[in-house]
Amino acid sequence: MNELWPEAALDRVDAVVVGAGVLGLAVGRALAQRGLETLVLERAGQIGSGISSRSSEVIHAGLYYPSGSLKAELCVRGRELLYDFCASHAVPHRRCGKLLVATEAAQLPALQALAEQARRNGVDDVQALSAAQARALEPALRCEAALLSPSTGIVDSHALMLALQGELEAAGGCVAVGSAVGALCRQGGLWRVELQAEAGAEPYAVLSPRVVNAAGLWAPALARATEGLAARHQPEPRFCKGSYFSLSGRAPFSHLIYPMPQAAGLGVHLTLDLGGQARFGPDVEWLDGVSDPDALDYRVDPARGERFAAEVRRYWPDLPEGRLQASYAGVRPKISGPGEPAADFRIEGPAEHGLPGLVQLLGLESPGLTSCLAVAERVSALLD
Repeated sequence: MNELWPEAALDRVDAVVVGAGVLGLAVGRALAQRGLETLVLERAGQIGSGISSRSSEVIHAGLYYPSGSLKAELCVRGRELLYDFCASHAVPHRRCGKLLVATEAAQLPALQALAEQARRNGVDDVQALSAAQARALEPALRCEAALLSPSTGIVDSHALMLALQGELEAAGGCVAVGSAVGALCRQGGLWRVELQAEAGAEPYAVLSPRVVNAAGLWAPALARATEGLAARHQPEPRFCKGSYFSLSGRAPFSHLIYPMPQAAGLGVHLTLDLGGQARFGPDVEWLDGVSDPDALDYRVDPARGERFAAEVRRYWPDLPEGRLQASYAGVRPKISGPGEPAADFRIEGPAEHGLPGLVQLLGLESPGLTSCLAVAERVSALLD
């Protein structure tokens, strides 16, 4: 036994979840509702201040992802779970639908391929539209053809996280903010979760038979600080920044508008908030040489607005001059780099890495928000 951490002196809980973003809160809720005393640890001073608060807040239908991938399976399952949860918990949301548009004739075969991919994924409500049919729905739109996805929507992500936290705590779980985890070690057949102590403070740890690494941008670093975890289960983090610009004034659109997807992202698309205001993004900016999430720069360069405007005018040619304003940025927690095939979600339990009671969530970028309740189901099953 480690003399610094005598087992008798440590607090013990049934499950620890590292990270209180939307995924960590959904997982914590699922475990607490099984009757497990669950502790969710969050390094920041509030829940959901990382990836979860810097997204497009879109409920994805599941159109794009390769058949048989976790992204496809969990997005389609998670979408319906999320709509049901929002309806039953008064979480503001709207099933507004989206148009995926081909802005030039050369894109038409790829648009058709995406329609076929959507149907393979079980998204059977996608409708092919001619240019005239698309303009009948959105007169300001310019395109050669479009796909209508009626099951795409938007959600108030902060209200969603508060609802998840509320159910977690109602089931006896607890969220501890300002609690950064430094390492996961084995002790007496349990996991010793070591918290990073402030300068001059006493070190602190908690014991648990179950630990979930839902640390988002910090998940690969925590994997490297996990005792006994083989190197192949410690992927190199690749950070990809996406900036957003907002539109001053009201947009003439009622649907989300997406161009054809690009490498590492879904293109500079138009999304709406629940008040009807439009924002555009995210773009793709690989942050080479950045390995520490604490060193990420979330400022949006206003100079990027000119390129944004050019991209937007491909499908909205009448975008007025000077209406785009630098808004906010997020960083995708990628585990594949530029020029590489996009990595699938990695949800690794004992069957993959051989360590009892540990589940890792790695590379859970979009559609992580949509998939959160389905991911929680999967993690809970892995910890049975």
